[in-house]
Amino acid sequence: MSLPSRRQFISAAGAGALAAIASKGRAADYPTRPIRLVIPYAAGGSGDQIGRPWVEKMTSQLGPVFVENIGGAGGAIGTAVVAREKPDGYSLLLGNGSTQVIIPLAESPAYSARDFRAVYRLVSSALVFAIHPSVPAQDLQGLISYARANPGKLSYGTPGVGTGNHLVGEMFKRQSGGLDIVHIPYRGVAPATNDLVSGQIPLLIAVMSMQLQQLGRAGKIRLLAVTTDARLSGTPEVPTAVESGMPDLRYEGWFGLFVPSLTPDAIVDRIAQSTRAAMADQALQAAYRSQGLEPDRDSSPDKFERVVEATSASLGPVIKSIGLKAG
Repeated sequence: MSLPSRRQFISAAGAGALAAIASKGRAADYPTRPIRLVIPYAAGGSGDQIGRPWVEKMTSQLGPVFVENIGGAGGAIGTAVVAREKPDGYSLLLGNGSTQVIIPLAESPAYSARDFRAVYRLVSSALVFAIHPSVPAQDLQGLISYARANPGKLSYGTPGVGTGNHLVGEMFKRQSGGLDIVHIPYRGVAPATNDLVSGQIPLLIAVMSMQLQQLGRAGKIRLLAVTTDARLSGTPEVPTAVESGMPDLRYEGWFGLFVPSLTPDAIVDRIAQSTRAAMADQALQAAYRSQGLEPDRDSSPDKFERVVEATSASLGPVIKSIGLKAG
């Protein structure tokens, strides 16, 4: 038996007249109490650097909004929590390609992509290859040469199994001829960064952030390459993987707002419109760009849904080819 598409599922779920009337009533009064934004990663990581500035701007738009960090399993634990919440607009998720595409496409996921509705893409992002200075590599090709000369001695950290970071790491290994590099999953990027700085792990694949930029410029880590097609305006000194001789190592990430799939249209639109107004703030845009992120000033539920679908179509074959399993 074939499952309905996400859009068919959402449409069918809202078919009842009585449910529609109730939904309109809830939407007209929304919001009447504080809204929770679940960031499915440990506190202090890139999720906080993206979600918390949005929260600060929402007070004047939607009233009180607070953050709850629920990390673990590469974002799957916190995401699954929101999937089970009441679809009333009071529990939002800061999701990304890992939580909304990669994990649902992996074997035995804790939730389905159909459990969510896309609301608004906040930013697009790049992943960066960062190494400890003890690794004798000045660029991505140097890292490949070092890994080949030291099979099994190199490891790379990510925020967890099934994240985009993990997927890019496996792509890097395959495209370099099957490098013997061990994956070490963490409960978030913050503890992984701490271990990179202390030399506990030699390599980290993470979303480019202000913290990583600062650590790189201070010489505490070395930033080798980013996964976007063009260099980032905030770190023009860091080349792309394409420039570094890996034309197929490309990955543009994104972070955005999601709600449980049965959330009424009026509530979804209210959140999206409020977010679009907040994203017009130049200070917020500058804050995101300083972290190597590109703010999206003109997203919408439909536009963001198409981004999610395009990411799924692009990454699906790669996920199958490596036999990725969730958690």
